[in-house]
Amino acid sequence: MLKKHLIYKKDKWNMMTVEVNGKNLILREISDQWGEDCHTFMSRPAMMQWVRERFPEEEYADRREEWEAIMNAFKEI
Repeated sequence: MLKKHLIYKKDKWNMMTVEVNGKNLILREISDQWGEDCHTFMSRPAMMQWVRERFPEEEYADRREEWEAIMNAFKEI
């Protein structure tokens, strides 16, 4: 059984979801610039490593609440 988590959604193109399929985590990132990008992780620590690299805290210095919301959404998975 798949369990789907919505991480964020700005509009119908800019969004990120994570599907939990047993031990596998399938992350789909849909962007109006790049299209759809899919990543498969074998563990939550591996996914969180990617998240910290994809969303560095320094880039969200002026949008701290947005960064914290993204991090909290991933931590709830």
